[in-house]
Formats: sequence, structure tokens, C-alpha cells
Amino acid sequence: MGAVRDFSATELTFLQGLADQAALAIANARLLRDAQSHLRKIQSLREIDMAIAASFDLGITLDVILDQTISLLEVHAADILLLNPKLHTLEFAGGRGFVTAALQYTQLRLGESYAGRAALERRTVHIPDLSLRGEENGLLRSPLFGQEGFITYFGIPLLVKGEVKGVLEIFHRAPLHPDQDWLDFLEALARQAAIAIDNASLFDGLQRSHLELSLAYDTTLDGWAHAMELRDMEVEDHSQRVTEMTMRLARAMGLEGEALVHIRRGALLHDMGKLGVPDTILLKPGELTDEEWNIMRQHPQFAFDMLSPIKYLRPALDIPYGHHERWDGSGYPRGLKGEQIPLAARIFAVVDVFDALTSARPYREAWSREEAIEYIREQAGKLFDPQVVEAFLAMVEV
Repeated sequence: MGAVRDFSATELTFLQGLADQAALAIANARLLRDAQSHLRKIQSLREIDMAIAASFDLGITLDVILDQTISLLEVHAADILLLNPKLHTLEFAGGRGFVTAALQYTQLRLGESYAGRAALERRTVHIPDLSLRGEENGLLRSPLFGQEGFITYFGIPLLVKGEVKGVLEIFHRAPLHPDQDWLDFLEALARQAAIAIDNASLFDGLQRSHLELSLAYDTTLDGWAHAMELRDMEVEDHSQRVTEMTMRLARAMGLEGEALVHIRRGALLHDMGKLGVPDTILLKPGELTDEEWNIMRQHPQFAFDMLSPIKYLRPALDIPYGHHERWDGSGYPRGLKGEQIPLAARIFAVVDVFDALTSARPYREAWSREEAIEYIREQAGKLFDPQVVEAFLAMVEV
């Protein structure tokens, strides 16, 4: 065995310097790794923020949250259970990292199993070793859960403004000993998930309210149209017929979206102004005098005066106010000409005249379909917009 060599003071100083540099390099590497990890977590939270802001589709946002949870926390699987406030149950909404469908049909009552406890007690539930919990482990109800091989479990309640929205569950197939930074990030992810769920719920509620309000509006309009038909029996079902045909023609001319909504409402209310015409004129069996015709021709103006104060109906006024205007300027009440007449009114005018001609009146028989079509063709460029007539003929002559 060789003799042990003594180092000189200079050598010892040099070696100590190398050790200090190595320690410093290790510390710097750790700091760099920690900084990079922190940056990834910040970027992850930013991505989740962007997902929440960019889409009200809760499924898309939850997918982003679950992907980031598994990637940044370095765990094997995660899922989100949403609270059904009517049934007071937690229901599976999305998951990542599972090899079976063990948890996809989860429905837990509050207080039931680990997730139910997390939601009811509003605290994180941590189970270091699922295999030691036996009957207490409600997850074992699923016959497939044992195939997952999970050991560590975390259940984090998703809270917004003091309300439970669901539970974020974390699963790992090995023992897990997280530090405080890991736990803090887990809580941050849970807060983001809760905000996403709350935003989606608010948006869904607003959508439902808007839909219900729109249905109420349209039901009211249908009622008004029916009331007008009851008053003027000679045009029974006229409003429904012309509304349906006007919508077909508008679509054929490329109109869509909100424009169609307003056209439908305007078509239903096209004769609303006749409520301002006395029964002695509106229901007169014979021909009207010039004075009576002057009153009758005011019904578009009556419609405008009645409906314009109703804000949501203003975009639908083109038809009630303008459907008696004529392409050559011979119409009423404003004597508009050509494209001065709103397109919706030009479309409706053709349909309205066609339906009137093919419907029987006390003072004349109904025209045949062919006679009415020929009349519409002849009046293109006179009473009616030629382009509208062209589209109309293409539609009815198929």
C-alpha cells in the first residue's frame, strides 16, 4: 500500500477553489432549473388564461388545463369532476392519462369518496397510498380502477366566490412527495379551472336567457300576426304563408344570420299598421272611396309609428314600413324608387302580391298560379325589383 501524500497549502487552496466552483455550478444549475420550471408554470397559466378568454367551450378549456396539469406537475393522470347543482353530484367532465374508462362514468354525492369529501369539506384531500385505504377508497367501486395501478391521490376543490364548482383529481402510479412549490402550482391550476367553469356557466346561462327571451319575442309576434288575421278574416294564414316564402326567397338571394331574423319579424308584422285603420274601411265589402283609400294607404306609417319605439323591432321595420313602395316610385307612403327601397321590402313586395293574387277575395276569385307568375314577370322593372323577380321565378318555377 503506497504512502498517503500530503497536499501543500497551495494545492489545498486550489482544490477548495475547485470544490467551491463545482458547488456554485451545481447551485447555479439548480437555480436555472428552478427558474425554467417557474417560467414554464407561468407560461402554462398564461396559456390557460388565453384558453379561457378565447373560447366559452368548457370542454376545450378543461382539456388545456388537464394537459398542463399532467405536464407541469409531472403526474400520470388527472381528471375534473363538475358539480351538478341540481342533483348535488360530482360528474366526470374530462380526463387525461388513464389507460381504462374507469372513471368516465363517475357520479358521486357530496361527501362520498375522496372527491366528494374534498367538495363537501372544501379542502384538499391527499391520499399517499391508495392501496392502504381498503373500503374507504370509493374509487375501488369501479372494476377497472385496479388496472390503473395508481398509488398517490390528490383531490382539490374548485372554488369561485365561495361556491364549489367541482373537483380536480390528481393520480400518480408511484409515491409522490411534493414540495411547497408543487402544491402552490396545483392550487393555482385549481383556481384557473374554477374560473373557467364559472365563466362557461355564466355564458351558458346568458345564452339560455337570450334564447328564452328571443322565443318569447317571436311567440308574441306570432300572436300579434294571428290577432290581425282574426280581425281581417279574408287573409287567414296570409302572414304565415308570406313569411315562409319570404324567408325562402331571402335565403335564395344570399341573405343570412341576423338579416333573416329581422326579415321574419318584419314579414309577420307587415300589416300591423292596419290596426290603425277603422273597421268600416278595413272590412268594407265593396270598393273604397278615394278618401278611404287615403286612410288605408297610411297603414305602413301607422306600423312605423307603433313599432319604432320598440328597440328590438326597429331593424325589422323595413317590411312593415316599405312593402307598398314600388320600383318605379309609384308606391306609398314615401314614394321611394329603385334601390331607395330597402332590400327586405323589395323581396317581401313580390311575395305579398303573389300570395294576394292567388288567394280568393270577396270581390274576386283567386288567380291561378300561372297567371300570378306571369303578372310578376310582367311587372319586373315596373312595380318590382328585376333581380328579386328573377330570384323569385327561379324559386317558384322549379
